[in-house]
Amino acid sequence: MNKLSKFCNELSNHTDIKPEIYLSPATGYRARAEFGFSKNYFTMVSHKHKIYMDQSSIPHPSIQQLMPNLLSKINKSEIIKKKLFQVNFRTSGTKVLATLIYHKPLEEEWIQAAKNIQDSLPNISIIGRSKKQKVIIGEEDIELLCNYADSSFKILQNDSVFFQPNFYLYSLMISFITKQLENPRDLLELYCGCGGFTLPLASKFNKVFATENNRHSIRLLKESIKLNNLSNIQTARLSDDETASALANERPFRRLENIDMQSYEFSHILVDPPRTGLSTETIKLSKQFKNMIYISCNPETFLRDMVKVNRKIESIGIFDQFANTQHLEVVALLK
Repeated sequence: MNKLSKFCNELSNHTDIKPEIYLSPATGYRARAEFGFSKNYFTMVSHKHKIYMDQSSIPHPSIQQLMPNLLSKINKSEIIKKKLFQVNFRTSGTKVLATLIYHKPLEEEWIQAAKNIQDSLPNISIIGRSKKQKVIIGEEDIELLCNYADSSFKILQNDSVFFQPNFYLYSLMISFITKQLENPRDLLELYCGCGGFTLPLASKFNKVFATENNRHSIRLLKESIKLNNLSNIQTARLSDDETASALANERPFRRLENIDMQSYEFSHILVDPPRTGLSTETIKLSKQFKNMIYISCNPETFLRDMVKVNRKIESIGIFDQFANTQHLEVVALLK
């Protein structure tokens, strides 16, 4: 039984609603990709076997085109190649961020060599990382222009934050959510990241209060809010449990000093948790809201949480963000 059939079969135990299914291209779909580096090649592991490659068909074409050229430059520089063990890529569609990760300190000689490589390749920014060290050669942040339905927005990201991995399905996820919204007023968003859903949903709600525990994500979201000239989003660096505690007035938070929580009329809560799913406190908090938008990267914890939140599934979309793997992304609107 394939992963779609398996999940649909398990979902039928919770609802009669038929999910909308969105498939991904099998190649060229990943906006971010991570590779090992060994024996002068990029590497991946498949079925416990290491595969050596100079290029992969899985990432976006902008990454595919860069990979063999960057690999050649790496292998021609002993200072760049020495103790390099991982190379991560992110793309805006044109600009690529390449992060080289090492088992050694990065000194001035490495910085000059990395700058030479960056200057010799178009549309690339290089970042070097080792233990307790980060060296930025080009621009740290990349800007993505996202078009969905008849709207668009700009969003900043970098290698320190989570961002939706599938270049093609991301905009379809936004469109799926927006077309399902009924009587939206204000939105509470947990696990907002750098604003992948905060920014496009701001035009659908009167006000948005978005929380996230990652300080890099919050910084980028604040800059993206300015970039898009939005005035109805407020942010706070809070974990899911801290957000629940703040809304229950259990204790004051200095990070909320300039935010009037009483001014919100929340009609929806949006949660996009890690693979472990929702915490007990978040599930308790969610019961205060009539409408819930649940974005899940783990169907198993999603189905587990459906029992705990005790809600009716109004609509659900399955997004095959990870073609040719066992992973799925689920977006559900719950009453």
